This record gives sequence, C-alpha cells and structure tokens, in this order.
Amino acid sequence: MRIALDAMGGDHGPKPNVAGAVAALTAAPDLSVVLVGDKAPLDPILAAIPHPADRLEVFHASEVVGMNEKPVDALRKKPDNSIARCWQLLATKKVDGLVSAGNTGAVVGAGVFTRKFLKGIRKPGIATVLPTVTGGKCVILDVGANVHPKPGHLLHYGVMGAVFAKHMLGVDKPRIGLMNVGEEEGKGHDLVQTAFDLFRKSPLSDCFIGNVEGRDVHNGRVDVIVTDGFTGNVILKHAEGQFEFMVKLVGQAVIGQLQAEKELGAKLLAKLVDKFHHSSTGGAPLLGVDGCCIICHGSSDDRAIANALGAAAQEARVKLNEKIVEELAAMPAVADDE
Repeated sequence: MRIALDAMGGDHGPKPNVAGAVAALTAAPDLSVVLVGDKAPLDPILAAIPHPADRLEVFHASEVVGMNEKPVDALRKKPDNSIARCWQLLATKKVDGLVSAGNTGAVVGAGVFTRKFLKGIRKPGIATVLPTVTGGKCVILDVGANVHPKPGHLLHYGVMGAVFAKHMLGVDKPRIGLMNVGEEEGKGHDLVQTAFDLFRKSPLSDCFIGNVEGRDVHNGRVDVIVTDGFTGNVILKHAEGQFEFMVKLVGQAVIGQLQAEKELGAKLLAKLVDKFHHSSTGGAPLLGVDGCCIICHGSSDDRAIANALGAAAQEARVKLNEKIVEELAAMPAVADDE
C-alpha cells in the first residue's frame, strides 16, 4: 500500500507527520509513504530519524494552505500546495490513499475539485467513529463535508456507512439510523422525512431502524447514524468537548479526593483517555472518493498520524471502495432533486 501524507498539515508542523510516518512504516511492512511538502524543512527532520529509505520518499510541494485560510482562495492562489499535490497523486493512481491533518475545508475542496468520485456518488461525506457504552462503535456521517445535502445524498451515506461498519469495524449487519428531533415517523423537516422514505423503500430497509436522537450516539442502539454535515459536525465537536469535560471532572471531583488509591485512579484514567482520545483512530475517512482519504484533527500528534496511515492502508487492503460501489449498484435510482 502506498499512501501520500500531507507532511506540512496540522498545528505542529512537519515533525509529528514525519515521526508518525516512520511509526506507521514500522508497524506495517507492506506500507510505503510519500511525504508531500517542502523539502527544505523535511530533509533535516528525515536525516535525524532512522527510517526505511526504500519505503519513505519526499514529493516536493513548495506551498502550504494555512489552517485559518479560506480553502477556495488558498487552493486557487497556491497551486503547488501540499494538499492539492496529495490529491493529484491519488487522482493519477500513483498512491492508494492520502492522509492530511491540514485545513479540512481545503482537503475536502481539493478532493471535490478532482471530481474523482465513486460511481453513483454525487457528494462525498466525512465519517467519524465514536465509542458506545456497549463496547462497540458508532459511525456518523456526514460530519462536515456537505452541510446542504439532498435526501439521496443521505441514502448514499447510509450505504457507505454500513459498508464501512461491516468491513472496517467488523459489524456483521450494521443498524442504520437517521438523526432527527424525535424517533417517531413523520418528525423533522422535509430533508429527513424524504430521506426516511428513501431508506424504507431501499434494499437497506431491513437494517434501517428509523429515526434516532442525539442520545443514541453512544448508547449502542445503532451502528451507523446518517445526518447532514452541519448537524454531524456539531455532534462531533460536542462529543470531543464532552469527553474533555468528563476527564477533567473525574480527575478533579473523584481522583482528586482519593487518598490511598489516587495513583491507581490516575493510571486508570490515563488508560481510558489513551483508548478513547481521537488519536487512537487517527482521523475521519472521506467516503465516496475514488481512493482512500483520511482527514486528521489539526492537533494530531505522531500517534494520530501513524494510526491514520494505518487506517488508510487498511481501507485499501479490504477494497472498501469496491464494496461500496457494489452496494450502490443495488440501490434504486435517485432523481437529481432528491
């Protein structure tokens, strides 16, 4: 598997990207990584870290899209940026996937610009995986790529989410729910009501459990939650904030009051944080593009980058996109206005 890594992306510059790439190569002998970015800062970092030179190379890109830049303007004004060059490598089949912790809007925008979508897909969606109290995981999409979807887009997100849950998370028959303001049929605005009908009439009807609410994200009732990018992004950011809040609360109100078991409590809390922190999954896949794309958090460290590269390689190994196209072929045709 050959994955392009936006070596300049993220809040911390190229160092964690390079370190993460080396860690990923150590963990996966069948993986090779193309570091896409400015050779001037990359070369000395590489020189200081032992690495398999035959599986790690640099593809020079002289420009960087800043985290706070407007994506469309930056992509237009900086054609030799590392994000666009990653997508060009993917579009020309020189790599099997790409990973970036850079400007999310630019990553999605550059991908949309290539128009290299899977057959049957009109709008890609970003998926994220969140833990449940039952020990499983819940896939949510979209979480930011498409804030104004049509009902047909949501149906396709259900297909892609179910395929991802089955082949990446090992869920035999994923249960799909549609995010709404209530469980009852007929709830919500026109978008979700029309999407509800599309799910009921599709081959997914036997695994579509209907409407779900925000409380169902973590309770294990559903394996895939479909929603628009605006709502999904709010859910994701709230989940991240709630996790940080609970960790601080437990640390202060519980462990802070312990005496004899304080050290043990601190270790257990650290273990919990390590397991459920976003770096444990690496990033969020952009599903629906012809190739694997993992979008990482801007604050990603080397562990997150390594895990993201591993996830991209695994998507390629299981031929996730081929399986998505197969499932989409079984879906009924959806009109352009749906």
